[in-house]
Amino acid sequence: MPQHHLNVHNLPRDVAERELAGSVVVIDLLRASSTICQALASGADEVVPFLEVEEALAASDEAGRSEIVLGGERKGSRISGFDLGNSPCEYMPEAVAGRRVFFTTTNGTRALHHARLARRILVGAFVNLSAIAASVQDEPRVDILCAGTGGGETREDILAAGAMASRLAELWRESCDFNAAANAARREWEQVVARAASAGRPLIEQLAVELQDTQGGRNLLGIGLDRDLVDCAKIDNLSVVPKLDVPHWRITL
Repeated sequence: MPQHHLNVHNLPRDVAERELAGSVVVIDLLRASSTICQALASGADEVVPFLEVEEALAASDEAGRSEIVLGGERKGSRISGFDLGNSPCEYMPEAVAGRRVFFTTTNGTRALHHARLARRILVGAFVNLSAIAASVQDEPRVDILCAGTGGGETREDILAAGAMASRLAELWRESCDFNAAANAARREWEQVVARAASAGRPLIEQLAVELQDTQGGRNLLGIGLDRDLVDCAKIDNLSVVPKLDVPHWRITL
């Protein structure tokens, strides 16, 4: 009997909140997951996710606006009155080290809220792929929850889920069972790996090209944020494992 089970959910609506009871990895590749990883790697004390802009603004006023870094996006762009947008490159140490980040995005923070009943909630992306896989390798069941965009599946999230599935398959070997979405995501990712090998191109470069032809990638290209695709494709660039502390509603290392 398999000792490990992996379920990929392409959208939050594909799984009831109460079914996400164990260890959950939330992915919003372009760009909330990647940006949260970068913020914490850059020394932010915590990232506090908010569903609504108004909630983040009110909380920052209560905490002392000068003490808070407000970050996030709507329709891909920085929110009026916020300090930062949702590009990983904005969350460098000079901007966030030693500070609290209050953060709201269109899809990623909603996916985190959907997973709030789980025992353990992690934030995953390509940039911390190996760190996440190592962190969950001893779990009997792992659920990967993709955020999607506007209620629709996004290929970028599924590729990241597939990369995690492939990595966990290596760690678990024969003692694992994948749901249909996990197997499909893994095949999608392995096709990218094969195309990189066929073209003689480094995998990270191939991934950045692949991301251009995803919904999120096209959206970013349309608003001139090409660099974000390169930054979000940097496999294993960071070793962080962001965890959502539900009782205190904050993401820390």
